[in-house]
Amino acid sequence: MALLERVQADMVAAMKARDEARLNALRMIKAALQKHQVDSMKPLDEAAEQQILKQLVKQRTDAAEMFRKGGRVEQAEKEEAERVLIQSYMPAEATEDEIASAIDAALAETGVTSLKQMGVVMKAAQAKLAGKRADGKALSEKVRSRLQ
Repeated sequence: MALLERVQADMVAAMKARDEARLNALRMIKAALQKHQVDSMKPLDEAAEQQILKQLVKQRTDAAEMFRKGGRVEQAEKEEAERVLIQSYMPAEATEDEIASAIDAALAETGVTSLKQMGVVMKAAQAKLAGKRADGKALSEKVRSRLQ
């Protein structure tokens, strides 16, 4: 089942359950997916869907952080709840062991030893982690520490 169809089915279930917070978050996801579909004038593929979800997660994370700094804890919690809901539509998070083994394999495959060629290792490591969700910033820090 395509992501847009799954979101639509979950929206119906949220309406029936009268779960207003979940319904609003699902509507936001659906709107973002449909906007991208209209803007690109072609059907969404899985990579585009995951990219949109990643952007939505980042927006929610940043917004929650700003609300916390501004002393609006209830609004920050709402953003974090939306982030968790969005993440439920994304692939599973890569474990530390999977990330470490992907970095090992990428280093062995590329033969890179200097920090100047970190991008090559990052690209290879991300390819090994395809289908899993991995934070690029954390992955970058781990690769950097291995190359130093």
